[in-house]
Amino acid sequence: MATRRHLTRRLTQLYAGLALYGASSALLVRSGLGLEPWNVLHQGLAERTGLSIGVVLTIVGAAVLLTWIPLRQRPGLGTVSNVLVIGMAMDATLALVPDAHGMVARVTLLVAGIVLNGAATGLYIAARFGPGPRDGLMTGLHQRTGVSIRVVRTAIEFTVVATGFVLGGTVGIGTVLYAVSIGPLAQLFLRVFAVPAASGGSTVVATGQPRGAILRP
Repeated sequence: MATRRHLTRRLTQLYAGLALYGASSALLVRSGLGLEPWNVLHQGLAERTGLSIGVVLTIVGAAVLLTWIPLRQRPGLGTVSNVLVIGMAMDATLALVPDAHGMVARVTLLVAGIVLNGAATGLYIAARFGPGPRDGLMTGLHQRTGVSIRVVRTAIEFTVVATGFVLGGTVGIGTVLYAVSIGPLAQLFLRVFAVPAASGGSTVVATGQPRGAILRP
């Protein structure tokens, strides 16, 4: 019974976190002040293809997941769910939330989006069902090349931001604010949402900079 409750909590956190991640990303879109690095690329591709940003996010996530094969990464339930859930939640939120008008409203959406994104990151990572597809790309490249996570992350995110910007994605103060605040926020929420061991033992929390806070879904 305790094991079932433990699994139920983990599953609830996983899907609540992924849905909230998509919703929070939509708030950043509506703020118009800048997006997370990968969503700059997704928005740029959406502008060029006519697809919704959520659909593009899903397609790109699936494509990135294919790179796990040569990198010898193993997906989990959270990995596949990441690909499927975030894009749907993002599009659903965009359909409900209109563009913000006025700087106060835009900044409010920006701050809310970043804070909720940190909470979402803590929720789904603490559930421990596997990393997102972009997480595995970065850690896989790190393992195969020996280059540090920091360098791999910087190189990939610079590439996706630059490509997305050229394609029409939004880069702004929100992109910078997200980059400097998501790590501390995710670390905080990882502790808040840490799931106790199934046996009722000690709570598992992250120490130091959480990998999931460094690597975007």
